[in-house]
Amino acid sequence: MTQTTDQSSAHTANGQTGEFHVLLVGAGFAMFGTTEGPWNIAKRLEGRLGSRLVVDAIIEVDPSKAEAALAKKRDTPAHASYKSTKVFPDVDAYASAVSGGSLPIPKAICVATPPAVRGGMSEPRDLELKIIKHFPEANIFLEKPVATGAPWEKSVGEAKEVGRILREHKGIISVGYVLRYLRAVQTMKKIIEDNNLHVMATFARWIMAYPPGIKLDWWNKAILQGPVIEQGTHVCDLSRYFGGDINVETLSASAVEWYEKPGNLSQIQIDESKIPEDSRIPRFTSASWKYKSGAVGSMMHGVALQGTNDSIELQVFADGYQMILSDPYGSPELRIRSPDSDESQIISTAGDDPYQTEMNHFIDAIEGGGDPSILSSYEDAAQTYEFTWAIRLASEANSDKQKALYNEKGSA
Repeated sequence: MTQTTDQSSAHTANGQTGEFHVLLVGAGFAMFGTTEGPWNIAKRLEGRLGSRLVVDAIIEVDPSKAEAALAKKRDTPAHASYKSTKVFPDVDAYASAVSGGSLPIPKAICVATPPAVRGGMSEPRDLELKIIKHFPEANIFLEKPVATGAPWEKSVGEAKEVGRILREHKGIISVGYVLRYLRAVQTMKKIIEDNNLHVMATFARWIMAYPPGIKLDWWNKAILQGPVIEQGTHVCDLSRYFGGDINVETLSASAVEWYEKPGNLSQIQIDESKIPEDSRIPRFTSASWKYKSGAVGSMMHGVALQGTNDSIELQVFADGYQMILSDPYGSPELRIRSPDSDESQIISTAGDDPYQTEMNHFIDAIEGGGDPSILSSYEDAAQTYEFTWAIRLASEANSDKQKALYNEKGSA
């Protein structure tokens, strides 16, 4: 389907007409697309709103990045949506323009800044609070994770407090844990509901193809807090979506660290010597826990594959049922073994675009019509953030213990 067709069909969706004014916060890959994955908020706004979309402004600390993104957009079929877009350095400057009457109040605000500048209660991490101070009825879509900060007690505590504040906010709040919106995931949920099943166990796996990882910050857990918090958060959240709340006290985890023999990577594309040794990421992390429901769960994240495609899978078990979701970001496939047969039914959902579904739900929640359900609230997302920190802390504690034992034996 071409962009022109998308815009035409979206124009009359749910019978809505008239301009839909949007503020974009951040002009990076998640907002305007990346070769590393399907993230592209602007594309999904265009797909849902078509010619109704008016991007009034972009907030970006690096104006040249925003101007470069706008230059590309103005050379596409969606150019009309960006013809008058202005660039501002921060929320305060943009809010001044709105209060001065030169720009309308936005109908939606989409946030895709680095999580290190979000999820906090004070400068420079209080982006959400600034937005709702200026726009007390704002409808906000935020990328995940909700934060990546340290020390962990302060960062997690503040993210949960922001969640409590946003619970009382008058506008729609949606956090982009996109895998919840997969057709295959909703099929799994329906099977559980229709058969009155109780989830017994979940197993999640994300193994990264690491050569494309050329951002030095990603390999530095002092900056992005490590691969489980920054990337594994997707499958950790999906585990919670099926298993429910977690008894954090039951969680245990181990890691293959960079300095151990199995942690030696032959095709790493960054100069890891530029990263302090204590800040280098683990290569594998394996965790297990018990849900408050009584079910058990486990997760494995690895930085191990070569090539370009990650290997991702989620398994959910219930009495008589095994459901396996694979390749959720590529060509999602669901395998279902039921009490009726030892053979698995294979359901392919190739072409499913959960990013578009997610955006459609957000717009529907604002305007009505369609399916207005928001599948990830801020408070829920803050619990996933806390969960990923718990995994990192448990694995590091275990690694420290193993290192101490090794050093003790070496000096004996």
